[in-house]
Amino acid sequence: MNHELLPALIAFAPVVILVALMTKKPGMPAHYALPLAAFLTYAVKLIYFQSDPNAVNAAVVAGMLNAWTPILIIWGAVLLFKTMEHSGSMDRVRNWLNGITGNRVAQLMIIAWAFAFLIEGVSGFGTPAALAAPLLVGLGFPPVRAAIVCLIMNSVPVSFGAVGTPTWFGFGKLGLTPEQLLEVGRKTSQIHFCAALVIPVIALLFAVPWREIKKNIVFVYLSILSCTVPYFILARFSFEFPSLIGGLTGVIISALLAARGIGLANSNEKRTAGDAPQSRGIIPASFPIWGSVLLLTITRIKQLKIKGLLTDQSPSWTCKLGSFADLTLTPSCVISLKNIFGTTQSWCLKALFVPSIIPFFVISGITMMLMKLSRKTVAAILHDTYTRMRAPIVALMGALAMVNMLMEGGNNSCTAIIGRCFAQLSGRNWQYFASCLGAVGAFFSGSNTLSNLTFGGIQASIANSLGLDLTTILALQSVGGAMGNMVCINNIVAVCSILGIYAQEGFIIKRTIIPLLIYAAIAAIVSCFI
Repeated sequence: MNHELLPALIAFAPVVILVALMTKKPGMPAHYALPLAAFLTYAVKLIYFQSDPNAVNAAVVAGMLNAWTPILIIWGAVLLFKTMEHSGSMDRVRNWLNGITGNRVAQLMIIAWAFAFLIEGVSGFGTPAALAAPLLVGLGFPPVRAAIVCLIMNSVPVSFGAVGTPTWFGFGKLGLTPEQLLEVGRKTSQIHFCAALVIPVIALLFAVPWREIKKNIVFVYLSILSCTVPYFILARFSFEFPSLIGGLTGVIISALLAARGIGLANSNEKRTAGDAPQSRGIIPASFPIWGSVLLLTITRIKQLKIKGLLTDQSPSWTCKLGSFADLTLTPSCVISLKNIFGTTQSWCLKALFVPSIIPFFVISGITMMLMKLSRKTVAAILHDTYTRMRAPIVALMGALAMVNMLMEGGNNSCTAIIGRCFAQLSGRNWQYFASCLGAVGAFFSGSNTLSNLTFGGIQASIANSLGLDLTTILALQSVGGAMGNMVCINNIVAVCSILGIYAQEGFIIKRTIIPLLIYAAIAAIVSCFI
């Protein structure tokens, strides 16, 4: 028997229990299930693995602090859309979108596919679903269905999201040559390109019936290709801009095709005289959306020099907080704690770079002023936003505490044990399962970048020991981390919080696991040919 099989099973047990609690009927809400799973992980680390209590406690503290990155992003996104709701902007944007096309398939492809593709290329951090899902709900799609569609669609662009961060930063510590890194990106795009021919169609099935998709299948594939063709071409030369340029091209082409009814059946079937395109006033009404995209773009493209200012970690003020940690603050509002409880655990929050204060809080404040909202309305927005955030704060702090404990321990961490166990069980067939490890990493950490950072070294070690092609295995890791966004607890909690969905996280996981497995099968097949 594999000598790491039992430790791997025990390490994975809290996650299995978590999924079971959330997917049973009735499902346990995430803000109860995740803290419970974190407690079970704490017990496993101390009792079975006999980890250093100080190191485990430091991991818990660092994890709970790390949770404030997604918490602030969700908080900002909720504030933005509550502002749009109370100001009437959402109604005007919805009417304008209906004016372009009343076809539900076209609306889904423009917003959940092309628009989210663009936002992923600009920002990442779960921002695509935060911006796209409320728009779909505003167009009349059921919130749970809108959440599922957005989660599934937001997979193909993720490996090159946030201007390529999962690729150039996620694999940055592996010592790859520039040529190897570009080769990883090229192979990653090939796998995603093939998966994109199937996955968006599967996503649509969760919101509209097959007969409706079939009637509009020409438009669906024109929209898919409008994003993936430039994405595929650019990935041969760059790992920073494939998703950004692909998404921008896709939004423009998809909207133009929809407006002209190209590839659509009965494209005007829902449009009435009162629903004709109303361009007048749409620019100020849609300011919260395009203003956020513009501000994100300005702060993400490093050639504009603003990104460096927002992420500068040159310390300006340091303070030793006794035996707890060393605190550092910088002029760019980067807050960090190092040597938590005297361990290697640390925490860092780039307050102005994380997509929260900029753009969501800033754009929300500007919108309130431009729309001249009353104090009563502003108070209602703030109250609704706070009410919506109470459960997600608890859920995400539990989730990140669990994740950090699973990752604590370096080569002896629970995640490393799970990864090695997978590789030992599969042997020379590892190529067919490599993407699954990347997906597990994204499920744990909530990020393709963190999945690549956590498992990239393990994947490289497995590839070298088994004589497999290194760049192919790393490409599969990156693809896995991207497709793992479908089932990532952080993303699911985030989109449910933004849409006001209660206790449906388990229901969503049971649906998104199906396209995840299909994605993994496609990745395995395509890897045989690249």
